[in-house]
Amino acid sequence: MQFSNRITEMLGVEVPIVQAPMGWIARSQLASAVSNAGGLGIIETSSGELDAVREEIRRMRTLTDKPFGVNIAQAFVRDPDIVNFVIDQGVRFVTTSAGNPERYTDQLKRAGLTVFHVVPSLSAALKAVECGVDGLVVEGGEGGGFKNPREVATMVLLPLVRSKVDVPIIAAGGFVDGRSMAAAFALGAEAVQMGTRMVSALESPVHANWKNAIVAAKETDTVFLNRKHSPALRALRTEKTSRLENTPDVNAMTEFGRAIDLYFGGDLESSIALTGQVCGRIDAVRPVKDIIEDVRREFFETVDALAKRYL
Repeated sequence: MQFSNRITEMLGVEVPIVQAPMGWIARSQLASAVSNAGGLGIIETSSGELDAVREEIRRMRTLTDKPFGVNIAQAFVRDPDIVNFVIDQGVRFVTTSAGNPERYTDQLKRAGLTVFHVVPSLSAALKAVECGVDGLVVEGGEGGGFKNPREVATMVLLPLVRSKVDVPIIAAGGFVDGRSMAAAFALGAEAVQMGTRMVSALESPVHANWKNAIVAAKETDTVFLNRKHSPALRALRTEKTSRLENTPDVNAMTEFGRAIDLYFGGDLESSIALTGQVCGRIDAVRPVKDIIEDVRREFFETVDALAKRYL
């Protein structure tokens, strides 16, 4: 069975699964695997290493002939010409996040790009739609990474936003398999974004220690930090993040430490391993192709089983 909706048509993908744009992680090795498997790989810019990002985009075109996109995480932009940088790379799809949709949407759309903005609340969603975005990434607080200090679960946020807007929605936060994807569609999404599942994938460039920690984690093994600061963030529970959880007056961003030593050196205490609650549902490191094929199959099996049982 095949997917066919506004998202698959807009993005040119077979499977409406988008890989989250994690800093340093969302580069060609992982993103090309997602695109080649029928989803949409995303290249990050939040690392600020634009020369490296430019090379990663060049490599993407040698690794896949499928569509892919780029993310602009506004809070981490170091180059004031970031929009022209993205436009010059020739990509057709961009997600913007961690900032005001007024900042870049018009310029990106005038250049012919499709723009989705990441939102953590209904008010943010309404503002993004008013700014003319083509769609939204609606992100619940159970997801890993940088968050709104007043987090809202996907189960509440997604149907609320859908009830107020008509643009296509990519649901983010808590998605790992076909059943959760089917639930997202029932609540109004037309695609899902996966972050933690992709961090733990075989093609993810992060150290095996982080992947194995995700596989070993329980659903309670994340912490939500920085409620008194911004951005807040959800991360894997370690000695470091447990200490930060118990010292809420400390801004966790000042404790980020040596991210590269964690990401690629495997020292889980050297920084903060951004991870979602869905880690408790991941039980193996698997190839991206297998993950996406299983999600596709289970999605249609779930929808068919519900139809046979209730219709």
